Amino acid sequence: MSTLEIRDLQVSVKLPEGELKPILAGVDLTVKSGETHAIMGPNGSGKSTLAYSIAGHPRYEITGGTVTLDGDNVLDMTVDERARAGLFLAMQYPVEVPGVSVANFLRTAKTAVDGEAPKLRTWAGELRTAMEKLQMDPSFAQRNVNEGFSGGEKKRHEIMQLELLKPKMAILDETDSGLDIDALRIVSEGVNRVRESGETGLLLITHYTRILRYIKPDFVHVFVAGKIVQEGGPELAEQLEAEGYERYVGARV
Repeated sequence: MSTLEIRDLQVSVKLPEGELKPILAGVDLTVKSGETHAIMGPNGSGKSTLAYSIAGHPRYEITGGTVTLDGDNVLDMTVDERARAGLFLAMQYPVEVPGVSVANFLRTAKTAVDGEAPKLRTWAGELRTAMEKLQMDPSFAQRNVNEGFSGGEKKRHEIMQLELLKPKMAILDETDSGLDIDALRIVSEGVNRVRESGETGLLLITHYTRILRYIKPDFVHVFVAGKIVQEGGPELAEQLEAEGYERYVGARV
């Protein structure tokens, strides 16, 4: 059982002119293995800032608070150390990596996270099975990472990483954006397979409830103006679908 604890997290973004703009204003959140937490909020509320701050993006500066994974200080770790500790980020806009094949990328990532290379014969089978489950053509393994991929293919590749790397905690930043209904179903099935293992805690960031029809969260957190303003169960997502965020945003104007 692993636990990600975020306490009074305050974060500013570094602007091009060198100034710091406060974004997160004291976030408190605890995620445990096997739990699925949905972070929902309007555009510009700081949801992605939370994700990238936990992952260690250099553009974001921590100005207060703590983030720990199983008691270890995440904020003292480099990005690669966070990955080896068991953190995973599925990006909203996955980047292209020219010259690096999907197969080589995934095996290198697995080796870096586990500290040893997977056995080639076993790994080949695991990779093939993961691709089949996500309805990815075997030829994708030899293509350059995300190069020429459609939006759905990029997101399926992110979930394939999630299934193969088996992190302790996974942050999915708007994984549903840019997906048609079929791709959304396939991606959601992959996330649910990870959920069912009970070994990974999931932090699912989204604007909309449509992905939550496929991935049922245990907890829903409303995120407005850089902090959590309300918490509840799956019924809160249904309330947001019906009423929107206006009453939360209006209350803070």
